[in-house]
Amino acid sequence: MQIEDRDLLHQFRQPDTKERAFTAIIKKYQEKLYWHVRRMVIDHDDANDVLQNVFIKVWNGLENFREDSQLYTWLYRIATNESLTFLEQQKKKSAVSLSDVESGLTNKIVADKNFDANRLEWKLQLAIQQLPEKQRLVFNLRYYDEMPYEEMSRILETSEGALKASYHHAVKKIEEFIKNN
Repeated sequence: MQIEDRDLLHQFRQPDTKERAFTAIIKKYQEKLYWHVRRMVIDHDDANDVLQNVFIKVWNGLENFREDSQLYTWLYRIATNESLTFLEQQKKKSAVSLSDVESGLTNKIVADKNFDANRLEWKLQLAIQQLPEKQRLVFNLRYYDEMPYEEMSRILETSEGALKASYHHAVKKIEEFIKNN
């Protein structure tokens, strides 16, 4: 049986149960957050590094979490921001354009030992990497995490209408990519 978030937050605020509560939060959300980050940064090691930064930020900020939103929403916002920051740093580090970083992500997919360009799931991954960053993020949250637009709106601080439009455009581009490749 999983402990409710509000109980975990209460335990986190008590000095004698703080570390145990934080460990429980990590166990509860680590896998979901890992896959959310991994779909954005592609590489396993990079995803682990980003996730470690996410949990450091969570540890440092959880004391001040006001519970205006669900814990899950707050964690996803941090994970999203950390992933975008990581991608920005990659862009600056390599002093290349975003399209070069994105083609680098595509190359990581193709380099995977299990890669098979004829299999639909690999085509889908390649298609997703062709999307602009915002559309890729919206598509991943909706398609893989089955996140409602309302919750996505809170995480990304964007209107539901804009998110629906981004998702629609992403789906069209993915369909086009799969049809033509």
